[in-house]
This record gives sequence, C-alpha cells and structure tokens, in this order.
Amino acid sequence: MTPLPFRRDRGRAPVRVRWTSAVLLAALGAGTLRAGRRLRAIPVLPVVPPTAAGVPRAAGWRLLTARGLEPDAATFLAACAYAEREGLRVLDLLPGDLAAERALGLLRLVDPARYRQDRLGEGRGAGFAVLVADEVLERAGVDPGGPRPGPAELLALTRRLKEYAAGAAGLVIAPALSCGPEAKAAGPARAAELRAQGLPPGALAAAQLSGLALLAGVAVRQGRWGAAAAGLYWLQPYLALGGPGSPLRPADLARATAARPVRSLGAALRTAAAADRTRSGGPEAGRAAAYRADLAAGTDRFFEPRRPDCPWCGSDRLSVRVRMPDQLQGKPGRFTLEQCGDCGHVFQNPRLTLDGLEFYYRDFYDGRGGEGAGTVFGRLGAAYRGRAEMLLPHADPESWLDVGTGHGHFCNAARAVWPRTRFDGLDMGDGVREAERRGWVETGFQGQFPEFASKLAGRYEVVSMYHYLEHTRDPFAELDTAAAVLAPGGHLAIELPDPESRMARLLGPAWLPWFQPQHQHLIPAANLREALADRGFTVLAEEHGPAHQGNDFFGAVALTATRLAPDPDRPWGPPPTPRTRALTAAVRASTLPLFAGAAILDALRTAAAHHTDGGNAYRLLARKAPR
Repeated sequence: MTPLPFRRDRGRAPVRVRWTSAVLLAALGAGTLRAGRRLRAIPVLPVVPPTAAGVPRAAGWRLLTARGLEPDAATFLAACAYAEREGLRVLDLLPGDLAAERALGLLRLVDPARYRQDRLGEGRGAGFAVLVADEVLERAGVDPGGPRPGPAELLALTRRLKEYAAGAAGLVIAPALSCGPEAKAAGPARAAELRAQGLPPGALAAAQLSGLALLAGVAVRQGRWGAAAAGLYWLQPYLALGGPGSPLRPADLARATAARPVRSLGAALRTAAAADRTRSGGPEAGRAAAYRADLAAGTDRFFEPRRPDCPWCGSDRLSVRVRMPDQLQGKPGRFTLEQCGDCGHVFQNPRLTLDGLEFYYRDFYDGRGGEGAGTVFGRLGAAYRGRAEMLLPHADPESWLDVGTGHGHFCNAARAVWPRTRFDGLDMGDGVREAERRGWVETGFQGQFPEFASKLAGRYEVVSMYHYLEHTRDPFAELDTAAAVLAPGGHLAIELPDPESRMARLLGPAWLPWFQPQHQHLIPAANLREALADRGFTVLAEEHGPAHQGNDFFGAVALTATRLAPDPDRPWGPPPTPRTRALTAAVRASTLPLFAGAAILDALRTAAAHHTDGGNAYRLLARKAPR
C-alpha cells in the first residue's frame, strides 16, 4: 500500500503514515470516544435506603434476574421509583461491576440517547436484571414464576419485551447491583448470547478474527503507526470505561485491558467453535417432510395457465421482461415477468395459484424466516417516517388503516408523527394478531382486504398500502375496496416499486424489487394515477426520490450469493453435505468485500435518487372525492 509522506520540519526525515494504520486509528479512536460518550449518557440509579425491607416486589412490577444474581431491596425499590417517574415499562439494570468486554459490546449496539425514542429499535441489556411492568408481561405471555434464566435467555427476553413497550423501555446503571462471582466466572457461551440478541455468532467471530489479524499485521509491518493502532485497541477498555468519572466499575477492567489481545483471540475462537457445534445438523424433520410432500408432484401445479393479454389494459402486445428462479429462498421453480407493450404494466405470467402463493410465502415472513424479516422491517424507521410525514400538509386523521401491515412496524413508527391517531392493521398472516398484542395497532384484521369492504365501509380517514399492492392478485379489486373503506374526503397512500427505474434495466434479474415469486404486479405511476382517477380520487402528491429504498446494489449481491450458494439447511432443499457447507462458507466469505462496496454504491445512488427525484420506488397520496 502506498505510504503518505508528511514532513515534520526542515532537516528531518519525513514521517510516513500508511493508510491502513490511519484508517484503523481513526476507526478505533471514534469507537472509543463513542463508547465513552454513550456510557456517560446512561442514567445512574440513585441508591436509596429501602422503605420496606423484605418487600418481595412493588405493586405492578417484577424484577427478572439471571441465575446467580441477588438484588437487594433498596435497588429494587429505587428501580421501581425510577421507572414510575420516567414513564418506563421495561427497565434493564446494568450491574455496577459489569465485565469490560460485555459493557463495550452493549455500547456498540445501543445509543442510550436514542434508545427510548427508537420505537423500532431492538431491546438490549446486560443480561442480568430487567424490571418489567406486570401488564407488559401479561401481554407478552411471559410467566415470571418459572426457573431463573441465564444471561442468554434474559437477553432474548429483554429483546422481546421491548416490542411490548415501544417508547417506554430504558437502561440504567445500578451501582449496588453485582454480577456475582458465579455469573462472572461461568456465564453461558458468548455464541448463545449473540444468538439471543439476533446476531450471527459465526460471522461476528470471523470478523473479530479478521480484525485481530489485520491489527497484528499492521503492528509488525507498518512501524510506529501500526503499533499505535494496535496499542489503541489494546488500551480501549480502560480509555472507554476507566477514569474517575466513569459510572461503571468493571471488576475485570485491569485484566481485560492488560490481556485484551489474548482474551479477544480466545473469545473469538471459542465463539466460532460454539457456533459450529450448535449449528443445526439439518432441517427440522417435520418441516422438511412437509416440503417433500409438497414437491413430490412437482411445481407445475403451483402455476395457472399463462394468460395471453395484459390484466391492466387488455392488450395482447406482451413481451418477456425477465425470467428468474426463486432468489429469495431458493425454492424450486422458475418465474416470468411479462410487460405490456401498450401500457407498460409488468406482471407475473403465468401467475401463481393460491396453493403456489402459500408454498412460496411459507417460512419467509413467519416460521423459519420470521425473525430475519422482523429485523429487516425494524430497520426501516426513516422510510416509515417519510411515509407518515407525507400526509402532514393535507390532513390530521383520527383513524388510519394500514393494509398489508405485517407485524405493524409502520403503525408503531408512525405514532411518533401522529400520536393521537388510531392505527388499525390488516394482513393475511398471524403477525397482525401479534401487532395487536404488542399495542402497535389498536385492532388487527386478519384476511383478504376485499373481504372487509362492507364491514369497514366509510370507517377510515386514511388507508395506506405500502409495498402491498404489488403482492395482490387483483389490484383493481384492492383499489375498489380502499375507495369503499375510506370516508368521503379521506386519503389513500400507496407506495410501490417503480418498474421504470433505471436500475431495473441495469441489474436485470438481480434487481431486488422484482422480488420473485412474491410480486404479482409492478405498476407504472401513470397507470396508477389513471386507475385512481377512475375511482374518484385526486392525486395530491407524488414522490419518487424520497421513496427510494437504498438496496439496489446490496440486494443484487445478496440475491446472487443466495443463488450461487443457498442456505444448506433449507428444509425444501437436499440434505446438506460437507461440500455444500464448505461452498456456502466460501461464497459468504468472498462476498463480504462486495457487500461493503455495494453499501457505498447504494449510498451514492440514494443521494442521486433524492437529487434527481428518481429512485426504485414511488409514493402517491390521493384524496377521495367528498360527498
């Protein structure tokens, strides 16, 4: 790598800084400062004498603790008082002697200044003690009377409980609370704790080993600047967590700092080994058997006969736009999208049958893929806010129905923009019932939208369909139902992939919004405007750049990697072999730099989309004619 020369002063040899060391120093320095800043943003629980020693629990609250941890009455009562005063329903207590690396790991994941306000953010904690309101436990279906959990189980529970206390979860340092010698010496495996937080232990262990190798390399080969980078990594625990003003006093801070490289190497190797040992030896027997039965007769029965005309305008001028396999899950089958030469409508032809839809949707949004889908939806907060804010100049709704709501992520996020609006949700899956239990929607309707046309007629001031209409079999019927459900003068908000996007032509089958086999119809904006006008709507606003989803290049890499090396444990595939596992691991490792490059390209593409008002999706806001 080419060094960058700098001359300190006249007459002396130039100091040569290598870019690798400079980047590592900058990244480690920023990470250290961020950890220290975040640590000092966590409130500290005041230590107060117990007002009623021996009281097992305050009314309405439960303190769930990990095995080996014994909180005192004063800490418990102080935590109850703090939660009541701050309006919190879930409060994670960080022991004052929390281990250094565990504290640094938590600070990498959580920004305390934004944790409570981030309604979609995942629940995080130390894994030792969490105070929960009884009503939250009841809605979440958690029995507080069972055996004490270990830290990994408590981390998973904290993650779940925040979903039932969106906007009312927090963290606090409890100085009098101790991890206890048993917990500090023999906690559950780090791999189990990472998995409990929705993090991939194998990938993180590989990344940690790669980082340690890089630091060792620059320390040996790049002189004082490489040594400085390695030294900063070595001293990071003390620099971030030590000092007289630190609210934490990690019991192992001196050991964690002195032996950090060795301890980090050992932890990464143990995590990688644990991830390999606990990996599923194959798909679940019951699920695999069900898929084998479904596939025994082939996939042809999942498709209707090909239609000869456009479902939008009736033209017979059709041409193939793209053909592809299932690049989302790698299930058997091939799919064709055709385009109308007259109106530009793009549609799946032949179309999936109802049995086909059930087969290809299964284990994507729920079941095996439910957690991953929920994680993706939980990271779309900025998009959800943009959708909600589009209505600000036009209405102040009291009632809002989100069609295709899934688990209600949009409704949960939109409450930050519309706190007084009643949000209801409708979807085919069981997730809408879970959204109701979480409180993300007031009422969840389960079923096909047209089935509710008469029941919900004239009931809502706003109906939204965000990335929903492209999944439906008959978009016209969905628009007719929206017109029926809206009150006179109500607003209909729609967001769709844009089949006229430049990236659709550039990336071809690897363009993520084709989303086969789930997307049935991709509708040009002009076609949708015309259909809305036919139903008495007036389009008030149309956005293209702001609706862009920055995943074109990242999605292309992901789809290609899935096609080349699908998940070896997928229950619809052949039994995994060492060769297939090795191939999958090799492809995943080789695509890591591609994902990094794709993320940079997507950031540039997003900036360009906002500047030129042209992205991979568009939004329309239309008003139904007043009576």
